[in-house]
Amino acid sequence: MRSPGVVALAVIDGMPIFELSIVCETFGLERLDLADPWYELRPAAAGPVRTRHGFALTPAYGLDALVSADTVVVPALPADYVDGDARLDPELLDALRAAHERGARMLSLCTGAFALAAAGLLDGRTATTHWMRTDLLRARHPRVHVDPSVLYVDDGDILTSAGRSAGLDLCLHVIRKDLGWEVANQVARRLVVQAHRPGGQAQYIDAPMPRTDGDGLAPLLQWAAGRLHRPLTVAELARQAGLSPRTLARRFHEATGTTPLRWLHAQRLARARQLLESTDLPVDRVGEECGLGSAGNLRHHFIRAVGVTPTEYRRAFHETRLSC
Repeated sequence: MRSPGVVALAVIDGMPIFELSIVCETFGLERLDLADPWYELRPAAAGPVRTRHGFALTPAYGLDALVSADTVVVPALPADYVDGDARLDPELLDALRAAHERGARMLSLCTGAFALAAAGLLDGRTATTHWMRTDLLRARHPRVHVDPSVLYVDDGDILTSAGRSAGLDLCLHVIRKDLGWEVANQVARRLVVQAHRPGGQAQYIDAPMPRTDGDGLAPLLQWAAGRLHRPLTVAELARQAGLSPRTLARRFHEATGTTPLRWLHAQRLARARQLLESTDLPVDRVGEECGLGSAGNLRHHFIRAVGVTPTEYRRAFHETRLSC
């Protein structure tokens, strides 16, 4: 079997340890009974570092190991580099550029995408990161096409993952590409995770609450939220608010940032998610209770918005499952 090659892991002072451990577990733990040879992992840093929680590390390789590797992985960055004003080491950025120019496959996990973007490697590319940071990535690097809905993006020689455990999804995807489905499935079984999760980040994003500006629409929003099972119309909402439909639409947009019907649809989906998580109601009853009608109609809208079916969502998030 052809060697899957050298994986260089970029380690930065203050990094969270979770994503580091994902890389070490998937690429650094030899599984020669599944594939021989396995990956060769080379942790690389400019010098000794400490993780976010104070573990002292002395990577065996310097940043030059990134340049000579077949695959380079940048895990989640320290918070100061994402939310603060800290700047990444220019030597690290130069090493990432040199590795890419040499032909290395580049991976980022979670907010590691900010490092690839800072190096200019994501310009004109589609990429993702943790859903809580996708807007920030888009604002800071407008030339990057940010997809907030997926678990990972495979753009050929550059691959990026969403937040936290989505890094594991991406690493399994790489193993699947390099060594085949059977090996990846066996690795997933040993890690006690799904070999391939359905859907994307959308199923993990909290449904946004409507913002208000003190314009007096809060009572109307509460009234409508308590009647989601009914086929509410804009005209009915306007009557309840004592406004014309046109005035309601204007004030609604000012208060919530969207239209009355779009707001209603978002609230119905949020209610459906709540019922799927916290009750054992049949899916058709969930559809009726949230105002989305039949099970088929609920499934259609749920897949479009969340990326998985109602049944798959319940399987992942039902409170009795989470308590086990």
